[in-house]
Amino acid sequence: MTAGGTHVTVLLDEAVQSLAIKPEGVYMDATFGRGGHSRRILAALNERGRLVAVDRDPSAIAAGAIINDSRFQLVHRAFGEIAEAAREAGVQDVDGILFDVGVSSPQIDDGGRGFSFRHDAPLDMRMDTTQGETAAEWLARAEIRDITEVIRNYGEERFAFQIAKKVVAARLEQPIVTTAQFAAIVRATVRTREPGQDPATRSFQALRIHINQELRQLEVALPQALDLLKPGGRLVVISFHSLEDRIVKNFMRAQSSADDLPKGLPLRADQLPQPKLRLIGKMIKPSAAEIAANPRARSAVMRVAEKL
Repeated sequence: MTAGGTHVTVLLDEAVQSLAIKPEGVYMDATFGRGGHSRRILAALNERGRLVAVDRDPSAIAAGAIINDSRFQLVHRAFGEIAEAAREAGVQDVDGILFDVGVSSPQIDDGGRGFSFRHDAPLDMRMDTTQGETAAEWLARAEIRDITEVIRNYGEERFAFQIAKKVVAARLEQPIVTTAQFAAIVRATVRTREPGQDPATRSFQALRIHINQELRQLEVALPQALDLLKPGGRLVVISFHSLEDRIVKNFMRAQSSADDLPKGLPLRADQLPQPKLRLIGKMIKPSAAEIAANPRARSAVMRVAEKL
């Protein structure tokens, strides 16, 4: 994630340090964004090093076109397709992979993308604007049950059912096609407000996560990343939402302990399944100074593991 306007990359130093970069190594930045992490990784590589970056947002791909470096390649794919992206780039295995998941500030700050209720815009919310269903299209066809589940599960919104009923009633009057329309419906329905938070915040987040299948992308990306890593290679993941962090934490924990086998199986020690990852340190959060300079960094959590 980046800070509005100036695109300040969150946990920049900590993330690149955690990759333990070898100057001649091959690395992947699975979430290019505006290239903050990528530029820092390139600066740590020598002429034999290589970086493959991945992003599904056409705006990010356009932004990356200005990096004129023979060691660098940018692939237009979702990070859930990181194995395909590596193959496309002609890479078999890598020394480190970095994920910085969730929505980026350029996406939020571009009013026309429909990610934010601060701008009245088409209710789009797609990170890849070249494919898939918009948020407006989904809201136009989804049933009350489906809308409820999305807003409750991804937004942790306790008024999800009431919001879903109101959406379905409202769309009979007129199509819900703008961020302002959707935000107004939610604000009229959510009866209690959290201090400093717009009542529409949770529902917008939920809709965005669903439209982009963000949690599913992460679930399928992590095993692919593990397969791509060389022994000793580092996996670094920055997340901004408790649901994302839970997926990362559970994956790293599961891969850092040997498979549970039924007791009493007649196996020698050398036949026991071995853990695939080693956890590196504890989770890292931005410093107070970083949060003061970039308030959007406050929810960031970084976890690091090394392939055995």
